[in-house]
Amino acid sequence: MTTRQDLISLARHTRDAASLFVTDIGNGLLVVSHNTLALVGLAVVSVLLVFTSQAGLRESLESAALGWLNARQEARAEAEGNTLLASAEPDAIARATATDPRELSRQQAAVAHWLARRYHVAPEPISRLVQEAWAVGNRAKVEPTLILSIMAIESGFNPFAQSAVGAQGLMQVMTRVHDDKYEAFGGTLAAFDPVTNLRVGVQVLKECIQRGGSLEEGLRYYVGAANLPEDTGYASRVLAEHDLLKAVAAGRTVPASASARPLREAASAPAGESAQVALLR
Repeated sequence: MTTRQDLISLARHTRDAASLFVTDIGNGLLVVSHNTLALVGLAVVSVLLVFTSQAGLRESLESAALGWLNARQEARAEAEGNTLLASAEPDAIARATATDPRELSRQQAAVAHWLARRYHVAPEPISRLVQEAWAVGNRAKVEPTLILSIMAIESGFNPFAQSAVGAQGLMQVMTRVHDDKYEAFGGTLAAFDPVTNLRVGVQVLKECIQRGGSLEEGLRYYVGAANLPEDTGYASRVLAEHDLLKAVAAGRTVPASASARPLREAASAPAGESAQVALLR
């Protein structure tokens, strides 16, 4: 017959056994968790070591993650009606032919602002052309204000202008005649890049002046009127514009007048083409 003392003893043993069981389970879980954390830590360290030692892999994964995030953002924006984000191009500014006028010298800035008012164009792209005219003009020994005057008379600063005989761009160079000059810039389509057209145009102008023997005769060659009785006033218009720009560059006050019309189509007949072809002979 079980006595009260036996029941108490049995209960005590059961409690002790249960306590030991729970303690063993807890210790086991603690050991397992420590080992698991150690494995996780080891895995993280291994991944970090791989990333730091293989820059290409890291960049590839970063690029893939960034691409995924951008795709998600574009899809969300397009769903909301914003189609601009999908075609965003942060590097597009590198293609812009523009310069802050404040980055120019006082002389150049004065010329840029005057031309912007005179020809009703933005000062930033004009500033870039003024900057380039000074740089190229100094190298070619051609006055920068003369270069700008030719651009003004030839195209009114329209980089996409084209004459009836095929003269193109700011300085209305005969692209098919001077295609070799565009090879250094990737081909003849560069005729519509304002800076490239300026550079090629200055080279053509320099060759015309050398061939003509004087500035005025060089301008007659440039417009294709060297073999004609007169150039319909082309040289005088360029030189008059040149005088105005020199006055502006010198710091004198010159009022801006109405924009001048390009003269190339009026002055250049097929003779204009043959004159530029003659430069290659």
